[in-house]
Formats: sequence, C-alpha cells, structure tokens
Amino acid sequence: MSVRDGAIEELRAAVGLRIADEALLRSLVGGLEDVEDVLREVVRSDVEAINEAARHLVEAGGKRFRPMFTLLAAEFGEGGRDAVITAAAAVELVHLATLYHDDVMDEATMRRGALSVNARWDNTVAILTGDYLFAHASRLVADLGTDAARIIAETFGELVTGQMRETVGPGHGEDPVEHYLSVIGQKTGSLIATAGRFGGMLSGAAADHTEALHRFGEIIGTAFQISDDIIDIASPSSELGKSQGTDLREGVRTLPMLYALADEDCDPRLFELLGGPITDDTLVAEALELLRTSGGLDRAHVTLSDYAQRARTELEALPSSPARDACESVTDYLVARTH
Repeated sequence: MSVRDGAIEELRAAVGLRIADEALLRSLVGGLEDVEDVLREVVRSDVEAINEAARHLVEAGGKRFRPMFTLLAAEFGEGGRDAVITAAAAVELVHLATLYHDDVMDEATMRRGALSVNARWDNTVAILTGDYLFAHASRLVADLGTDAARIIAETFGELVTGQMRETVGPGHGEDPVEHYLSVIGQKTGSLIATAGRFGGMLSGAAADHTEALHRFGEIIGTAFQISDDIIDIASPSSELGKSQGTDLREGVRTLPMLYALADEDCDPRLFELLGGPITDDTLVAEALELLRTSGGLDRAHVTLSDYAQRARTELEALPSSPARDACESVTDYLVARTH
C-alpha cells in the first residue's frame, strides 16, 4: 500500500466516509496534504516559544473535518483550487485557536491524546497562541477578498457570542434545551457552515448550492457537538484522547444532562451533582454513571438523529454526485459513532 493509499484509509476511518469513488478520495487526500503544508508554514515563527506552542496542536493531527468539508463543498464548483486550499487552512486555524482557548476555560489537561498547551506551559501561553492562530487565519482570508474577510469576521462574532452565552447561561424564562442548541449552533455550527460556504463560493458553485452547503454545515456542526456530548459521557477517557467529563468539571450542562434533569424520574442525587462544577474525580465518575443510566442519553440520541435527517434534507438541493454521497455518509457516521 502506498503512502497516498494509507492516507485514504485514514481519511475514511477518521470521518466515516463510506463511498467507493476513489477519484474523490484521492482528491480530498491531496487537498488535505496541501492544507497541512499551509498550516505548517503559517504557524512557523522565528520566536521558538511561539513556534513550539503553535505547532503543538497542528502536529497532533485530528480529523481535519472543517478543511475536509471545505474541499468537499468545492467539488460542487469547477475552479479556485488555490483559494479553496487557503480557506480550508484558515478555517482549521480558527478551529485550533478555539481549542487553545477552550482548554484554558475548561482547565483541560489533555487534547488529542497529548498534554494540552495550558497544561504543558500555562494559561497565558495557551491564550496568546490561540490569538496568534486567529491572527494568521485572518491574514489568510484577507487574500481571498472583502466578502471572505467579512464572512470570517462574522464567524468570529458568532463563535464569541456562543461562548459568552454558554458562560452566562439561559436567560429568565428561556428554555434550557433551546438555549443550548442555539449556543452550539454558534460555537460549532457557525464555523463548519463557513467552511461549506467558502468551499462553494470560492470554487464558483451556483449560489443556491453554496447556500445549501452553508445550511448543511450549520446543521451538521450542531449534530457534531451533540455527538461529542454523548460520547463524552458514554466513552472512557482512553477512547476520547482527552479528559472525560470536561463539561462536568466546568459546570456546563450539555444536552444529555439537560434531558436527564428534565425527566420527572431524575435521581435527586444527579440534581445535586450537576449544581455546579465538579472537581473531585470520584464525584465525576458518580455523575457519569448516573447520566449513563438516565433517559438523557436516549433523548439526545433522538435529537441527534433528527439533526442528521435535517442535514440530509438540505443535501437534496445539491446535484447527485460522489461529493453529495460523501456528505450523506458523514451524517450517518455522526449517528453511528455514538453507539
């Protein structure tokens, strides 16, 4: 098996692509390799401390879902490859920047199977490194024109607004579940939506196709976070590649938790445990066990399936093609990975 063949198999495994079109897979792998080259070049700094901290997550790898979706969306157009690669790298830089900041807020110690930057260095280094990546993402997008620059600025605003709303919590009389779904639409869905929009518009795809990709990205991004919420409770840390129960430790109530607490048969002990951040490992384990035996996970699975179906509906506006098949397979994967 060649290096390229091995990369294709890794791509299939990482994001659940179940398609037979080898030409598309090879195109995606080639594009992702180009994105990696851009990422490594962009984060390089003459200041060794910055260079080391910025390379930390880039070299840790990851699914690269956002740049992959940018490349997939570009399959519905017929040009602009260099611009698409630049945009794909930019959205991944934004994503990586948010991870540096999230780990500080969550006081996480692991990320992608390695020590998080805040644990390896400190919070200040992690925050400044995230800012450094945001700056370089903006620089890349600036070369794509004023429309692209405006879109990424709006996306920054959505990301920060979602994080702020999560931190503050739902307002008086606001439904906690609706608030949460709206928040993750901003925190996770907005960037994936931008990835789809960039791929479509920069490749010259039809306006209605670009809009469908944008909507699909927002919905599938929200589904991605619901899927992660389920896995964070249902899977052990050894499978996650990061600390388990980070939301419990931060005092963030995710969708399975909100559903569990809304159940009239909810164990009173769970209400007590979810009353705030949990710092004791024994109490985290107790809360996880109660959540696993509650009805919250089942209801979250139903909601995840609903979002996956809504995403498939958006794809109906796109022409039949291997790229559309790939998008559909990702929706199936997000549901399957939680079982």
